[in-house]
Amino acid sequence: MLEYLRNAADKPLAKVLMFILIFSFVGWGAAEWIFGGESRDTTLINVGGENVSVGQFNNERSRQLQEMSKDEQRAIYTDAQKFSALNNSVMSKLTINQLALNRAKDLGFVVSDKRIADEIKSYPQFQENGQFASWKFDMFLQGAGMNEQDIANSLRGDILRGMALGATNVPLHIPQFAVDAAYNARYAKRDVKYTTVNFADYKIGDATEEQLKTYYAQNPKIIPEKRSVSYVFVAADMNKPDVYDEKFKVAQQIEDMIVSGDSMKTAAEKHNAKYVSVKNIARDEKQSDKILTDDLVAKLFAMESGTESELLELKNGFVILRVDDVHAQHNAEFDDVKKSLVNGWKKAEQRKKAYVDANERLVALNKGDVVKDLKSATITRTEGAPLVVLNAAFAGRDGERVMVEDDKAFYVVSVGKTTMPKDDKTKKESLRKELEKMSVRFVTDDYTQFLKHVYPVKVNEKTFNRFIAK
Repeated sequence: MLEYLRNAADKPLAKVLMFILIFSFVGWGAAEWIFGGESRDTTLINVGGENVSVGQFNNERSRQLQEMSKDEQRAIYTDAQKFSALNNSVMSKLTINQLALNRAKDLGFVVSDKRIADEIKSYPQFQENGQFASWKFDMFLQGAGMNEQDIANSLRGDILRGMALGATNVPLHIPQFAVDAAYNARYAKRDVKYTTVNFADYKIGDATEEQLKTYYAQNPKIIPEKRSVSYVFVAADMNKPDVYDEKFKVAQQIEDMIVSGDSMKTAAEKHNAKYVSVKNIARDEKQSDKILTDDLVAKLFAMESGTESELLELKNGFVILRVDDVHAQHNAEFDDVKKSLVNGWKKAEQRKKAYVDANERLVALNKGDVVKDLKSATITRTEGAPLVVLNAAFAGRDGERVMVEDDKAFYVVSVGKTTMPKDDKTKKESLRKELEKMSVRFVTDDYTQFLKHVYPVKVNEKTFNRFIAK
């Protein structure tokens, strides 16, 4: 038959037979195999009806990585939090870019081919002796794996985004009174007097069991909810369509067995899948099991006891989760935590004694009497005294007296006069630029939120978890 088709490829009957043959492959799900996986949806973000693909994400992430040093790149790949932060940065950049393109389109902005050509010719790296050198441009395209249309589309997108967002990047005019007010607030100094009452200065005897019980009644130790869970995992190279399809069928067969009443362990053993049982996991604890990511743990804690999840796709395979048992949140038994209560009880007793002493010093200060260990200091907003004293001094009025506390001591503070800073044009100009940058950020953030309202953003979590999440 194939020989006949080759010899009569132009005949009507052959064309019909070839169409039937191709249609049959499509019906069997082979289209994806034939076209190298292109038929599978790789949409990562939908912005107002326009799609951003995984390919675009990978290109932008590669671009950001290339701008980093070797040490920064190494940190990205070895630190899960930094890797996640990079992914979030790329997602945000792609979303904002597409929002801007949508807005430019709706506003009717157009970039002509002539402008694109002029932009390309103006790039120094494409010039020789001040003239555009086509061979340099061709070498660039070859090295970057791009064609002329790719770079034209990229440039057109940059220009359109600039048209849509350009106005938000213009700093607002900051009036002089605002600069002066910010300057005075930042560089003003205050005179204060304060005395420190440290908790640790008070000696406390050993606690009786009755005292510890009373303390524990007021400060119970909560044992968070824990769950015993299990899962079946089918490993797969999700980027290979044939492997994906094969393992997906295996995972479906395991799911069918579980639905029919077989245990997860039995279903896993029959299909050579991985079965794991984990006892007493907590919602906020980092799991040593690499399959149990934060997202999957959150899902487990949203499920009822004795239930299984649907078949879930991960970046490296398929998983079915089960909650085997739920251990509800409860107070720990007193005898189990008795020893650990001693330090807490001691500090609480020291704090009580310190509070009485600090209150007496505040009363004496208000009366004008002598106050023990009273210090005088001239402070700024960032130095000269403990942080809580700085905050209290600049939040209060001249002549005000207050008592404040941190985790180690009480402080009795008397707020003195304020000294305004000397005029410094260099510092004021620097502060003006800082305020202008802040104004740009505020306007950009507001405009971005407006665009998200006009062009709703939806992230394809399934695609993100499969291709992007670590």
